[in-house]
Amino acid sequence: MVLSTKKGSRGARPRTPVKGETISFFTDDGFPLSGTLFQGQGPGPLILVSSATAVPQGLYFGFAAQLIERGARGVLTYDYRGTGQSPTPPGWRKRISMKDWALVDFRAAVGALDAVAPGHAMAGIGQSFGGQALGLSGISDRFTRYAIVASMSGARHLLDDPWVWPRMNLVGVPASILLGHIPSWLGIGERLPGSVFRDWARWCRMRNYFFDDSQLPETTRFSDVRLPLLSIGMLDDPWGTPRAVAHLLSHYENADISERWFGLDHAGGQPIGHLGFFRSRFADTLWPALAEWVLNGTPPATGATRAEIAA
Repeated sequence: MVLSTKKGSRGARPRTPVKGETISFFTDDGFPLSGTLFQGQGPGPLILVSSATAVPQGLYFGFAAQLIERGARGVLTYDYRGTGQSPTPPGWRKRISMKDWALVDFRAAVGALDAVAPGHAMAGIGQSFGGQALGLSGISDRFTRYAIVASMSGARHLLDDPWVWPRMNLVGVPASILLGHIPSWLGIGERLPGSVFRDWARWCRMRNYFFDDSQLPETTRFSDVRLPLLSIGMLDDPWGTPRAVAHLLSHYENADISERWFGLDHAGGQPIGHLGFFRSRFADTLWPALAEWVLNGTPPATGATRAEIAA
């Protein structure tokens, strides 16, 4: 696979395309995962990109290419078990749980990326669930820094989407039982295993999201995260509202947290929403600030602080 990033300006020499290589690797419980590895020669860190729920890794290819152009040693995107290019293999008999994505798949992806340059500095980016996975994983100390984009507590009362409860519980849950999966045509996202969707819907019904799940004791690991953490929120995101983001960040109680919020003024007048940040139309407006923070720890020069949006 060959990905072009920006087109060269008229009269300028075109940039060399950044190549991504499809790789396969196994989790500790034997599930085969698919990822795309971008490699560079720069001195920057290895960077793991962990997806949002029901979002295929392809959304992040353009941003991965920009990270390589800016000096990253390597970038790995991947699909969680049962999604995208990591389908459930024939004969797989274990129930696929959403927590597997954080407790098993995330750890396997870190191992696969670490094998590129063992012991090299590693940073991470997680969108939505990918930002929650860090806290559950128990391996946050492998990262130098980590950025979470549109990551929040999914408890229904913290969201500004009035249709989330009926869409998930009156449509999604019955469909997941009847079909065994959530098809993309339902408009809830890309195809998901039914068991994963029911986990997600159950957590969203809880007052404190999965922090109220007695079957998920790994939530105590959030307090072990002590690295620099950048939270990026969107002002037009009906899920990642300031209060939903604040609820998640409160559990990263020992991390060194900074926040930036982006709206129409920062995005050239274009809406961003919950999943829009990594779309290629924002390559020049939104991506550079995140890229430089992940690569070098440089504080973003754009975006509003929480105090500014509260004013």
